[in-house]
Amino acid sequence: WMDGRLVPWKEAKVHVLTHALHYGTAVFEGIRCYKTERGPAVFRLVDHMKRFFDSAKICAIKIPYSLEELVEAVKETIRANKLEECYIRPLAYVGYGEMGLYSLGNPVGVAIAVWPWGAYLGEEGLVKGIRCMVSSWRKLHSQFVPPQAKASANYLNAVLAKLEALSMGYEEAILLNLDGYVSEGSGENIFVVKAGVIYTPP
Repeated sequence: WMDGRLVPWKEAKVHVLTHALHYGTAVFEGIRCYKTERGPAVFRLVDHMKRFFDSAKICAIKIPYSLEELVEAVKETIRANKLEECYIRPLAYVGYGEMGLYSLGNPVGVAIAVWPWGAYLGEEGLVKGIRCMVSSWRKLHSQFVPPQAKASANYLNAVLAKLEALSMGYEEAILLNLDGYVSEGSGENIFVVKAGVIYTPP
């Protein structure tokens, strides 16, 4: 689904001078759809789309669709691809227009892609566990960029941490914040169970 209509996968393209490609001016979500006895079920779709709009607002990206329209677009895209379970990637990005840091005059594109994607760290990891290392990269601080926005620019930090972990023979990286406390994994939250209580960093 791209800018209001379904398009063939190979035609879902953007211009090489798309602002987001040069400056990271894009926001996205990562949502899962699960196979159930009643058909495909998207996990907390409305909540994810609310966060999508919140991220866009933080990054001064005006999404040219309503939340309700994009919720329906997600469902439409899953149906069109005849998927029982899948990963869902809504993306809003500042498009081709003026180059430079001022982005408010450029058009905003919106795309929704869906595809089959198994367990994030592999099916074997669910059974045998995974090996993690504490990354030398630290989680972005809120005084540098807004980490509460799921912005594409913020994810270079995670990409570098993940690549470092893989190069060292581990499956995943754990990022600490600037104060040295556990923050998150490169692509997931971290939870610890202690004495029957689930804890996660704030």
